[in-house]
Amino acid sequence: MVSKCLALCLDHLHLHPHPSITSATFQNPRPSHLPIHPPFTTTFITKFTVTHQQLQPCLPRTRCSIFTPMASPSQSAPSPKFDEFEPHPTLTNDDLKPTTSLERTFAWWEMACLWIGLVVGVPSYYLAGSLVDLGMAWWQGIATVVAANIILLVPLVLTGHPGTRYGISFPVLARSSFGIRGAHIPTLLRALVGCGWYGIETWIGGEAIFLLLPKFLKESTLSQVLPWLGTSPLEFACFITFWLAQLTIVWKGMEGIRVLEKYSAPILIILTSCLLIWAYVNAGGFAYMLSLSSRLSSSQFWSLFFPSLTANISFWATLALNIPDFTRYAKTQTDQIIGQAGLPIFMGAFTFVGLAVTCSTKVIFGRVISNPIQLLGEIGGFTTMILAIVGISLATITTNIAANVVAPANALVNLSPSNFTFRRGALLTALLGIAFQPWRLLKSSESFVYTWLVGYSALLGPIGGILLTDYYLIHRTNLSIKDLYSLSPYGAYYYSGGYNLAAMVALVLGILPVIPGFLQKIGILSSIPESFGVIYSNAWFFSFFFAGFLYWILSCLTGKQNKSLPVDPLLPSSAN
Repeated sequence: MVSKCLALCLDHLHLHPHPSITSATFQNPRPSHLPIHPPFTTTFITKFTVTHQQLQPCLPRTRCSIFTPMASPSQSAPSPKFDEFEPHPTLTNDDLKPTTSLERTFAWWEMACLWIGLVVGVPSYYLAGSLVDLGMAWWQGIATVVAANIILLVPLVLTGHPGTRYGISFPVLARSSFGIRGAHIPTLLRALVGCGWYGIETWIGGEAIFLLLPKFLKESTLSQVLPWLGTSPLEFACFITFWLAQLTIVWKGMEGIRVLEKYSAPILIILTSCLLIWAYVNAGGFAYMLSLSSRLSSSQFWSLFFPSLTANISFWATLALNIPDFTRYAKTQTDQIIGQAGLPIFMGAFTFVGLAVTCSTKVIFGRVISNPIQLLGEIGGFTTMILAIVGISLATITTNIAANVVAPANALVNLSPSNFTFRRGALLTALLGIAFQPWRLLKSSESFVYTWLVGYSALLGPIGGILLTDYYLIHRTNLSIKDLYSLSPYGAYYYSGGYNLAAMVALVLGILPVIPGFLQKIGILSSIPESFGVIYSNAWFFSFFFAGFLYWILSCLTGKQNKSLPVDPLLPSSAN
């Protein structure tokens, strides 16, 4: 009986004995020559003095079970469809656990509706209008947007695969490639971009409030721009008002937001259709609406096309990383693939509306107006403004909280559960959104496209390249759910102290070549070699493939390539 208890203690403490191990090597929890699960031998016991404290793990303790999507919630005894293990408390909560069969409710139509709700919005419209504002013809703008989304569809579907197969979210998936602790780095980088987008969306909502203000306020001294602030006090006050309104909703919880999200997309579709009809009538038909030709020569177009392509890819590069947060709720791989396949269609259709209306402003007002809120202000009329305020505010709040608050807040909670709650994480996200000064990012089409979108793509590109290389080439799509929630030094994803050094090196080296081009865009460097300018214009492509290839090389050199794990017992057969 005593020997059995000692064996359980040693196994729990990861003191896997071996006749050749001395007490000195015991202090090192993972000697290089020690197999992961060495056989137990009684001779090892004589080499150690087992204290009462070491016997404590033998006492009964509470264990938890994480069920697979194939497990029935009514089951009371273990079955081959789930594995009983004890996840580390700092690595799991209700949001991080693998989804169960009851939670997998997304058919292909629900996945498609998700993208419709994300596509139909002010930033998408503004991005489309920015291409015309920069000199493209309407058909060139649509071709650029559709091409970018077809390219992006590949990493979206590939990254969504582990979410559906294992029911895991992006922070958990990142543990397999970056390490249990190293996963905080890509999730926080994703959170940083989310904070920036939160500020942009909030500024758009503030502009909607500004549009509703009486004319005498808009013409007062409060509307004069303060050079040190970069905007007027009145516009900043509208921004803070909308900022507080969103924060109030976040503070009350997400249930109300989930209800609002169901209606935001249809309302915006109706408003967008009304805007298209208005442009059609006032411009005299599509022939006049689409009469705006390109202002670019052939060489100028191609010099604009590639950074614009990168910017459009970067537009959804955030979702290309954390798409497992959504595909983990898909019923099958077919549902997540077909549902996401509609993205280029939805984006192309909405881009057509945005570009057609933007081109029509040249005919109607004599100048190009790419910002839809400014356009609504030019149209005027009390009814128009009320509908615009309601639609834009509703869509902005629901989209902003779902896409740009939840992910950063959860990343902060995942970083330190003892110091952060969802509310604290959401508050910090909102504060960082102000620090990004979104009014400067949106002051011109060039700053929005070249500085913001292209700039952050350099952060997200290498993360995506490393994730996909690790999942498909290193692990061959086979992950161990148990090890994804374990801090054991024997775990498959513990690597070196919880960090995968190969992924860290590839991430840093994937970002470094893009930095000179970014510093030039923000005015810190006056000139850079032409090669760095080309790299920056194609930041996502370069960083994605370069970091992924470098990670594969480093993994080969360290002997980690092609060492796939056996199919995990938690794997749902319906999601293969």
